Amino acid sequence: MKRNPIYIYPLSLLACLLLVMTSCEKKDYVLPTAKDVLQNDAIKRTLGPNIVNDTIEFVYAMGILPSKGKLVSAEVEASIAGATGTFLEHRSYYTNTSGVDVPVEIGNPSVNDKTKTTVTFTKDTSAAALRYTYIVPEEARGKTVSFTFTARSSNGETVNYKLGPYNVSKMDIKHRLTVSNANNAYISIEDMAVYNDAGAAANANKIDLVYLYRTYTTSTFTHALVAPAADPQYLPDITLPAGVNRNTKIQRAFNLQDYDLAFLQFGIYIDDRDFQELDLTNAPNYAINLKAEAGIWVETADKKYRAYVYVNSINNGAKSAVISIKRYAL
Repeated sequence: MKRNPIYIYPLSLLACLLLVMTSCEKKDYVLPTAKDVLQNDAIKRTLGPNIVNDTIEFVYAMGILPSKGKLVSAEVEASIAGATGTFLEHRSYYTNTSGVDVPVEIGNPSVNDKTKTTVTFTKDTSAAALRYTYIVPEEARGKTVSFTFTARSSNGETVNYKLGPYNVSKMDIKHRLTVSNANNAYISIEDMAVYNDAGAAANANKIDLVYLYRTYTTSTFTHALVAPAADPQYLPDITLPAGVNRNTKIQRAFNLQDYDLAFLQFGIYIDDRDFQELDLTNAPNYAINLKAEAGIWVETADKKYRAYVYVNSINNGAKSAVISIKRYAL
């Protein structure tokens, strides 16, 4: 006799539920069995673009069963030698119950030899997690860099772990320059520096922005960044040093708290591609009424650089501001 399909579905569903219930039975947790060979692992800790003179941070973990031997050395080889300050920690860290990282010394301070950074263990250690800080060298600008982590144990075993390649940005960063009304008011994107009147006169062909603070009852002006060639109404009571006359493209930006410049808890990263795709063709040459955590996109008159100038803080009383700059060479 042919069955009606309506009876088949409930029976099938019941079978599935029994299968699921069987598979969900609680089982006692069993500790995984450790492998009896030297093991290692590595992660990259830092986020965002990799910038020359800044750091890239890693953690390298390694371990071996005590019955098989102990750790004798750890090494990192970079495809491009790190700049001065590159090091591999000679202390292993663990996090205590209060969430605090606690260091435990396991060997001698690391030694750099060209592309290699090595720590030799001096303590009887079978497991460690060492932090590696790579200072991005000028040589890596616009290239990629890779890393090979290696651990060796007393029983003759060697393991390694490769990370990368990682792109290195063409950008430069300058943090926390103080600009003030009528003093240190001239900004050079090329030099990533701030000048007073005398400095601006000596570097006239490099001055891209003028900082000023004004208050009016008829309009809102306050903190401003203006091109030297802007209409004089945006440079009230300013007498420019001789030769300071560049016409910089400027576009205001809001809610763009770049993490590298702002150091806020949350933020986003400006990367090379943002500068490459930036179009300031129709941008004005002034930005007034700037607030803390605002910013401006900039293209220099000679089109050699694009930049993002971030306002870290403002001080109405002192008529000053603190700015940071990310610069990209076109």
